[in-house]
Amino acid sequence: MGVNVYQIVTDRIIAELENGIIPWEKPWTGVRSGAYSRATGRPYSVLNQLLLRKPGEYLTFKQATEAGGSVRKGEKASLVVFWKPLPVKEKTKDGKEVTKIVPLLRYYHVFHIDQCDGVKPRFTEDDLKPVDPIAEAEAVLADYSTRAHVPIINEKGDRAYYSPARDEIHLPLREQFPKVAEYYSTAFHESVHSTGHEKRLNRLSKTAYFGSEEYSKEELVAEVGAAILMNEMGLETASSFHNSAGYIQNWLTVLRNDSKMIVSAAGKAEKAVRLIMDLEEQREEKAAA
Repeated sequence: MGVNVYQIVTDRIIAELENGIIPWEKPWTGVRSGAYSRATGRPYSVLNQLLLRKPGEYLTFKQATEAGGSVRKGEKASLVVFWKPLPVKEKTKDGKEVTKIVPLLRYYHVFHIDQCDGVKPRFTEDDLKPVDPIAEAEAVLADYSTRAHVPIINEKGDRAYYSPARDEIHLPLREQFPKVAEYYSTAFHESVHSTGHEKRLNRLSKTAYFGSEEYSKEELVAEVGAAILMNEMGLETASSFHNSAGYIQNWLTVLRNDSKMIVSAAGKAEKAVRLIMDLEEQREEKAAA
């Protein structure tokens, strides 16, 4: 029986949650501000950022050897996943044989450069944090709102939500939040929801309701997406609200029931973030060089 990569990934995330850590609170994204590949210098995908956690350069055992160094004895490898196209032959209703390409989740192992001896970093990490993270966050939200034609309505109240029917984001006033970062975390959360509209990424389920599986999946996408955006802006959020026993227990229950959920949510969150930030599509490095 083959290795279940979905289960391996889910078990890693569950282990973090069981230790009281929410992996997507600081997934370390951004050009060379997070975990990046020695082979390309590009940051790993959102899912791999969640798995690697520690920022910096990662390389394979082979790459360390080719660089004239070595991985220190006893060092433990980290998991990196990638999609591999697999040709599958199927028969149509009229008996014809056709070949379909099915994406298959695979993995390989990498080491942080700190786990190696005799290997110099191929790239120098740059400090790309914005000088004014609040201004940066405002600019991103305003640009997305204009470009996607999604009104962001600030009103005094105690509700923050995205209305798919009206295609509007509703937020309390910024001054109502104890910390300004919490306002932007909420704004980005609802913005990620809005990317799921049928006019954009067509992700939202019309049958989703509070407590349903569809609702939980979409909430996970929004949580991961908001965390990515906060890190991209250089903003920090207080974790006391989310990092509670009940909150963590909820995600543990959800992930234990669906081993493919975190893989799917991370991919969807990354697409949402790229849409909000108006970034061109980039491919994840499929395999180590």
